[in-house]
Amino acid sequence: MDRTGHALVGLRLLIVEDEYLIAADLTQTLEKIGVVVIGPAGSVEAALELVKEEGSRLDGAVLDVNLHGKRVYPVAEALAGCGVPFLFTTGYDQEVIPDLYSEVPRCEKPVNIQELIQWLDEAAEVHADPTAPPGGSADG
Repeated sequence: MDRTGHALVGLRLLIVEDEYLIAADLTQTLEKIGVVVIGPAGSVEAALELVKEEGSRLDGAVLDVNLHGKRVYPVAEALAGCGVPFLFTTGYDQEVIPDLYSEVPRCEKPVNIQELIQWLDEAAEVHADPTAPPGGSADG
């Protein structure tokens, strides 16, 4: 079922991105289709605070791998601990991603919004049904 549009309304998505224009554009685009954006957080510390506050109420997260020179992996670990699906956005090659997260979907920057919406749709289904396979595919 194609859930884009009204079915994404109300989904809570954490955005972790340190580049203001990218974060603002992503936030605006997602809010237009009814997604409730949490953040955006521009640092690992701010993101961890939001995960602590929101926890399992999050339906998903979009994580920029590099935040002002720090890797986002502590945030990924916290989200995984809450059972929240996430994907990485990066301009880096797959080799930068640790083996622990090799199966996590990855969107290359600039983020293709249709690809992100497809992942969000899949992630919401998995989050709603914990018996479904984890991750989903960002590349279809």
